Amino acid sequence: MVGPQHYRIAVIGAGFGGLGAAILLKRRGYDDFVVLDRGTEVGGTWRDNTYPGCACDVPSHLYSYSFGLNPGWSRSFSAQPEIWDYLRRRVGEYGLAPHLRLGTEVHGAAWDGGRWVVETSGGTLSADVLISASGPLCEPALPKLSGLETFGGEVFHSARWRHDLDLTGRRVAVIGTGASAIQFVPEIAPEVERLYLFQRTPPWVMPKADRPISRLERRAFRAVPGLQRLARAGIYWAREAQATGFLKPVVMRLGQRMSRAHLRRQVPDPALRARLTPRYRMGCKRVLLSNDYYPALTRSNVEVVDGGVAGVRPGAVVTAGGTERAVDTIIFATGFHVTDTPIAQRIRGRDGRTLAEAWQGSPQAYLGTTVTGFPNLFLLLGPGTGTGHTSVVFMVECQLAYVLDALRHLDRTGATAIEPTAAAQRAFISTMDRKMAGTVWSAGGCESWYQDSTGRVSALWPGYTWSYRLRTRRFDPAHYEVVARA
Repeated sequence: MVGPQHYRIAVIGAGFGGLGAAILLKRRGYDDFVVLDRGTEVGGTWRDNTYPGCACDVPSHLYSYSFGLNPGWSRSFSAQPEIWDYLRRRVGEYGLAPHLRLGTEVHGAAWDGGRWVVETSGGTLSADVLISASGPLCEPALPKLSGLETFGGEVFHSARWRHDLDLTGRRVAVIGTGASAIQFVPEIAPEVERLYLFQRTPPWVMPKADRPISRLERRAFRAVPGLQRLARAGIYWAREAQATGFLKPVVMRLGQRMSRAHLRRQVPDPALRARLTPRYRMGCKRVLLSNDYYPALTRSNVEVVDGGVAGVRPGAVVTAGGTERAVDTIIFATGFHVTDTPIAQRIRGRDGRTLAEAWQGSPQAYLGTTVTGFPNLFLLLGPGTGTGHTSVVFMVECQLAYVLDALRHLDRTGATAIEPTAAAQRAFISTMDRKMAGTVWSAGGCESWYQDSTGRVSALWPGYTWSYRLRTRRFDPAHYEVVARA
């Protein structure tokens, strides 16, 4: 009887994390690996999110691989099609196609007899090492609204945009005021007959310093690669300086003044301006960048509805105050399952428990990458690796350097498996929680997707990203249980 196909390494996800892993594995001489993704194309978040106006809020030169610079970025902040194209080009550039199994969803993965057995929609395979790069922004979160099934109109999430649906002349309810809503609301507002923006909490919005990158600049970047690396370094350190406001909340007062000035310039009506002014400390929720969000809300066909949504009735959305807004379309801009990511319910460790069961509502991982009880499992953008000020691609590269060093340790010592000791993981989480206590995320007085179901801020790194680079530059075997080869 022939067993499942075996690989040295299996990677879940073909977004920035999974493709980055594939590229660096090949560059380090690993060729026996497979990349699994449920989508029919690579790209992850940037494949799935195609709503109007979708773009990145991190500068293009930093939101890309340090080992795969793109001198051809057209704008300082790239739009979704350009980022997606950047990722797709990496497949051909690094010869990744033979390693990809697209249209293959992972139903489950379990540690069994010294290897990972992975059940997919395309059959079963096994691997010595499992790298989960499914990403925190892969599964849309939909609120449970009473009566939604009776609505009778069109309903969809911004991450599953209905391009077949013409919004011209429609009466649209947008529920949510986060990073997606501030991008697509200005795009659809001129088309619809009426747009009701249901706002539970107004966001802090800063001007977006976006501009076209001239042909001369692009030619210079192509001719002198070091010039683009210099530009990237400048952006990186400027962003690191912004982290001070998140780590020392008193510094955020300057940012709040800038945001309020931006609001005053763009919203002349003092009553509307007051409703759009946040009451929590800046940085507690994600700080948003936009030059056209506020002007869109001043249009005569747009109404900001405060207080959130109580429920839905046929052809209408009901506010918390009990009033109705007649609509024929509902667009949810309600974010993603970040701290309760579905992949955690599908990965089982050596004691048979899933990650979700081990975490009990509060994700924990040593260096945000490895988890006690889950041998040879590496999480990319795992708990505690998100950032509020800079590029998560930088964090992914830090983790990949750590993973590759761990693989070298396995190869060098002949060990079959590694996992962090329970003591090492507890000590690390305790240190992170202590550092988090003094940040704006813990002291800002608001709820955000950074927090898990227990109220703990488990999604973010409570420090500068250069400090994370130092922590992950080398694999630390002293903090691991190592299983020797029999």
